Amino acid sequence: MQRWLRGQLQRLAGPERVSEQRFRAQGYGEVLELVNFQVSIRPELPRRLLLCAHWDTRPRADRDPERPEDPIPGADDGASGVAVLLELLRLFREHPPPIGIDVVFFDGEDYGQEGDLERYFLGSRYWARNKPPEYLPRYGILLDMVGARGAIFYQERYSLEAAPELVDLIWNTAHELGYGSRFPRSPGAYISDDHLMLIQEARIAAINIIHHRPEPDPFPAYWHTHQDDLSVIDPLTLQVVGQVLLEVLYRRLPARL
Repeated sequence: MQRWLRGQLQRLAGPERVSEQRFRAQGYGEVLELVNFQVSIRPELPRRLLLCAHWDTRPRADRDPERPEDPIPGADDGASGVAVLLELLRLFREHPPPIGIDVVFFDGEDYGQEGDLERYFLGSRYWARNKPPEYLPRYGILLDMVGARGAIFYQERYSLEAAPELVDLIWNTAHELGYGSRFPRSPGAYISDDHLMLIQEARIAAINIIHHRPEPDPFPAYWHTHQDDLSVIDPLTLQVVGQVLLEVLYRRLPARL
């Protein structure tokens, strides 16, 4: 997967725009060899925005009664965000965006066991703690679980607290494009995810676009099971998320960004 993703990024953006951040993290009785990938689009521009997703999938299906110790496919939880970002990179190559954009693919987001948040978000935690101090994008946007059939993107609550103006911009754009049923203007749940590391460790105003519902049971039945495979994916959902982001990035970003 590393070789494939590296090749895709170099093809879409050029090898000179792709960098890797290799690091080790302590796992459960093992030392993990992990890597974050970063692509810088229009690096000469000072106005910058961060887009990100996690490219790893969960190493155990702990929500599945069958084969709970085997890794999940992660078609939605992981791969869907990567898919949207790869397509955005293709479009950035053909139509350079009006601002600088950095696209980061985090490793090790979904490693931890339930209840042990210190071993989740390994890639984003390392990236946030080791980024250059002068790198301060105006916003960060995380894509996670953005490909399922019938996905609903409630306004994640940490996002509302960190960057309410960006949440308003994206959700209002979705409504104006006719996707209001997918992006209800209603608070969802507090979701612990990579954007927390951007907010807490890197001091970046970041939001999470993620398929979930309000508490007490925010995630779909296939989450962290072997059913998270291509059968749950709908190309239309991927298209909706991508179109909303493109509209925001090319036409609706405020001048102060």
